[in-house]
Amino acid sequence: MLFEDNNFDINLSMFMPDLGLSRNPNILDPNEGFLRGNMFRNEYVPYKNLTYFKLNPRNEKEKLLYRIMALSFAINDLNLYLDLHPDNKDMFELFKKYVVEKKELSAKYNKTYGPLTVTKDVGTKYDWLNSPWPWDNMGGGMYV
Repeated sequence: MLFEDNNFDINLSMFMPDLGLSRNPNILDPNEGFLRGNMFRNEYVPYKNLTYFKLNPRNEKEKLLYRIMALSFAINDLNLYLDLHPDNKDMFELFKKYVVEKKELSAKYNKTYGPLTVTKDVGTKYDWLNSPWPWDNMGGGMYV
């Protein structure tokens, strides 16, 4: 094998810039991070001075769904960061806070508007197909 007799130790930090996040977190709000596609303020570089399209939810249902989507993104992005920096207690606390908030908002959405996922048990019969689809009764939602 190529590295069989070598003392080859990969240190991933040599491939990653030191963002200094363990000392001074520069984290965006989940809504802003969701729009940018990155939770870290100093990692966002717009393409050719273009900017992202700001979404404006039109009603309470869309506001709640948008927040759940933003929290899901934030949780995934912080999860990736924590994979490389597992000892960062501040980031882990923020991660846990977003997980709790998403769980609460998802339960609220499920109770008020129906299941977010097909695996969510919300009743005594299978009625996933009876739920309104975004394009059925709203003239095309902002998520389609």
